[in-house]
Amino acid sequence: MSRTPPPVVIRLANGGTSIDVMDYGATWLSCRVTLKDGSQREIVLAAATPEEHLTQDGYLGQTVGRYSNRIANARFVLDGKTIELVPNEGVKQLHGGPDGFWNRRWETVSQTASEVVFGLHSPDGDQGFPGAAEVRSIYRVEADGSVTLEHTATVDKPSPVNMTNHVYFNLDGKPTDNAGHRLKLRAAQYLPTDKDAIPLDGLAPVAGTSFDFREAKTIGQDRLSDLQQEQAKGYDHAFFMDPEAASGRLAAAELESADGKLKLAMHCDLPSVQLYTGQYLVGIPGREGPYKAYEGLCLEPQFLPDSVNHPEWDQESCILQPGQTYHRTIRYVFTAQ
Repeated sequence: MSRTPPPVVIRLANGGTSIDVMDYGATWLSCRVTLKDGSQREIVLAAATPEEHLTQDGYLGQTVGRYSNRIANARFVLDGKTIELVPNEGVKQLHGGPDGFWNRRWETVSQTASEVVFGLHSPDGDQGFPGAAEVRSIYRVEADGSVTLEHTATVDKPSPVNMTNHVYFNLDGKPTDNAGHRLKLRAAQYLPTDKDAIPLDGLAPVAGTSFDFREAKTIGQDRLSDLQQEQAKGYDHAFFMDPEAASGRLAAAELESADGKLKLAMHCDLPSVQLYTGQYLVGIPGREGPYKAYEGLCLEPQFLPDSVNHPEWDQESCILQPGQTYHRTIRYVFTAQ
């Protein structure tokens, strides 16, 4: 990622919450939430400076696309034609390729005290994807202190679109193992993967497994307790949301800090949420020095990984058609306790 011209950092504030975002990667750099005692707690992982943030490879807070998560063998078939993508994780493509949306400088389209709209043009053939795409990433801090992210896209040829934000949270407000965070996911199914993080035979029930978060439990309670987690070194799996969560009527995920002072409810309108517990954060630059494993976790709303190769899965198509608009919303609601 080029460091000239220097990144532009924008601060947004409303309702006791302030966030910093950056035009490179349409990146979420900071989120300070007001606690009951009036103090503010930083809950988002980032490097010490915007310039250092450009050198990290953990996707910290970056907007990822054109297609988030993994596509097996960096290829898929669309309308009878095999589309070859640019791989960047072995033979796979991850988060849109080596020069995905996360690795671009976005245009600042508009800005107010509480909202910014970033825009990006993705040309035909970008990282192998068919069709030109016009995309937007919108950050907004609401009057109640919640944070809303919106992603939109249009294309001039049929193309998969699956955008999300790769923000890492640590609700304890300091570099600590996330094992004590309590998590609830409204998901009765998850997607098992092979040793290369590629989906296996389809969805499986969470009942009776370490992947059952239907009742809140600590991240550490069942961590590394089975083969799925052993090969991933923790949780790095997609959870298929129950209908009321996939529609946004109920929170898809609820996360509580280990000290019990802060709770996050995440609402979205996408069929799955990838839970990644930060096991590969080791050495990624942070505000207070390199991060260690498990010092942040991601809750990434998206289509199921590799769904371009699985039209049989029971979710809406991830293929965006000309004349359609991809428009997805993620809302983070913070409650001081």
